[in-house]
Amino acid sequence: MKKLYYSIGEVSDITDVEAHVLRYWETVFDELNPKKNKAGNRVYKENDIETILKLKELIQEKKYSTEGAQQVLKKDGEEETEKIPVSVKKDLKEIRLFLSQLLEKL
Repeated sequence: MKKLYYSIGEVSDITDVEAHVLRYWETVFDELNPKKNKAGNRVYKENDIETILKLKELIQEKKYSTEGAQQVLKKDGEEETEKIPVSVKKDLKEIRLFLSQLLEKL
């Protein structure tokens, strides 16, 4: 289920982060900077989704402030923030989304 690019709606579904929050995080975090296509729509890559999942964990789950989350991102690996790699979490969320959509079709 790997793709080169994801729309903001797909990323929102995969990460359980609302689109308006994603847009806000773009303004606050330099690490999150999706490109835009010719139509002006955001296109996210795998590494963008990994960053979003890390931000979600820091801000929504661990209750870091945006400034605290920025510091953790800048350390980039010096401090272990999770037990399950972000890429694995992303893959599992994609599988869950796919299975729920499949269940709705049955």
